[in-house]
Amino acid sequence: MNVLYPLKFKPIYLEKIWGGQNVKTLLHKDFGKLMNCGEMWLLSGVEGQNSVVANGNFEGDELNDLVETFMGDLVGDNVFDKYGETFPLLIKVIDPLTWLSVQVHPDDEIAQMIGLENGKTEMWYVMHADKDAELVSGFNREVTKDEVEKLIYEKKISEVLNYEKVNDGDVFFIPARRIHALGPGCMVAEIQQTSDTTYRVYDWDRLDQHGMYRELHIPQSLYTLNYKHEDSYRTEYEREKKDATVPMVECPYFTTNYIDLDAILAKDYSELDSFVILTCVEGGFTLKYENGEEIVNIGECILIPNVINKVEIKALNHCKILETYIVES
Repeated sequence: MNVLYPLKFKPIYLEKIWGGQNVKTLLHKDFGKLMNCGEMWLLSGVEGQNSVVANGNFEGDELNDLVETFMGDLVGDNVFDKYGETFPLLIKVIDPLTWLSVQVHPDDEIAQMIGLENGKTEMWYVMHADKDAELVSGFNREVTKDEVEKLIYEKKISEVLNYEKVNDGDVFFIPARRIHALGPGCMVAEIQQTSDTTYRVYDWDRLDQHGMYRELHIPQSLYTLNYKHEDSYRTEYEREKKDATVPMVECPYFTTNYIDLDAILAKDYSELDSFVILTCVEGGFTLKYENGEEIVNIGECILIPNVINKVEIKALNHCKILETYIVES
């Protein structure tokens, strides 16, 4: 009988009109004949883009097939009861050479109204930022739906967007319905609900390879957007704490902690009823468990099944890790 073990996956490379080369030059991943790699999906249960196991006895198997087979043993009983046979999180690296579209994602309620399973709340961890790199998160002041609609059609929506200068290690939590966009030279690790639903609010008047404007989703965006202004859009956390688990983001859809590691960290997940994903955002580490070990390098992640409670994380060199799981509220 096959026994569950920490799973690694083959990356899925996606070319994008705005994509760059950092996946190749900084992360040393070969995206083949693509002109660029705007997104590298590390772990996905999205239909049509299901991650395939790259290690061990389950090599070649699809993630959602394993969820169907092992259920709570893989993802946790509560997680399986809630999300069924679709793995609930999507982990990716996004590398923009130019601006992504100004966009918004629906929340669960809106998504289910239009026949989708769930919305899209996400977070960004900035893995690499060029000098003066920036992104958009939220509005820079209180706005109304009518005002935003007028600004979109006048191509002046950028006047009310909140621009943030970014540096390596910055974190932004992007709840569903918040307007946002990634800027050039801002490579991020993204953790999100399993959804690929995006409404384009504005696309910088950019032309595609056929000389056409990309489709906008203005009615959907206006219905979806949260028009409130927040005092701060950044997520603060204890960046300087070494060889420890530091809280970073907690929401109903995922909890993500930060580990800055120079040595060895023992972890006991027996109190969790969830899988755990370790995403390497700098350096590399060895994950040791009862029956073996796996090496995880920058730009890779590993999925620890719910039935594996005790592991040891050992830095191969100085490394930084995002630890993600689901806590049922």
